[in-house]
Amino acid sequence: ERPVEAIDAGEIVALPRHGFDHGVPAQRVDHHANLRALCELGCDRVLALGSAGSLRRDLEVGSFVCPDDFYAPEIAPTFYDDPRGHSIPGFDADWRQVVLELWRDQSETELIDGGVYAQTIGPRFETAAEVRALARVADVVGMTLAAETVLAREAGLSYAAVCSVDNLANGIAEQPLTVDQYRQGRDETAKALAVALESVLPALATRTRR
Repeated sequence: ERPVEAIDAGEIVALPRHGFDHGVPAQRVDHHANLRALCELGCDRVLALGSAGSLRRDLEVGSFVCPDDFYAPEIAPTFYDDPRGHSIPGFDADWRQVVLELWRDQSETELIDGGVYAQTIGPRFETAAEVRALARVADVVGMTLAAETVLAREAGLSYAAVCSVDNLANGIAEQPLTVDQYRQGRDETAKALAVALESVLPALATRTRR
């Protein structure tokens, strides 16, 4: 069993869900252990960062989205084996607003307010047919955030997310998606995200929740 790795910087804790070596694929991420570790480190809120594919042609690679809902009917993690697992999941509305306001104040990078995140199981990308189906109900697709959202609420952690659009989902563009295209987009958006977080994170760390 792989231990949870995190950096405790006092005001900010950084926990890479895929490990610092990026060696943990999406379907092997231990969301329970990650959320438990954040609680043990004294965290009370989470700003999650997630790579996503766009399900819309007008939502371009390089965009950043703060989703306000998710679609993940096959994703149902829980800490409980009793009726306490009958929770109403979702992103924390108040914490989302704090993230959006401070991002707007501290960064020149646009953060789109709202959107539906669809989570698939991974590690493979979705087929064109699956993308067409998901596009009816969602704006972006990824493999991690919905599971974290459910468990964060059970653990009492306020949870909001920023998705970087690293590729157009398979079938959205005229040419089929390739892994190289995804990696190129991911590396480019990571640079812009790092610049934004450099100014946004310190402000978020000192801002109390509403």
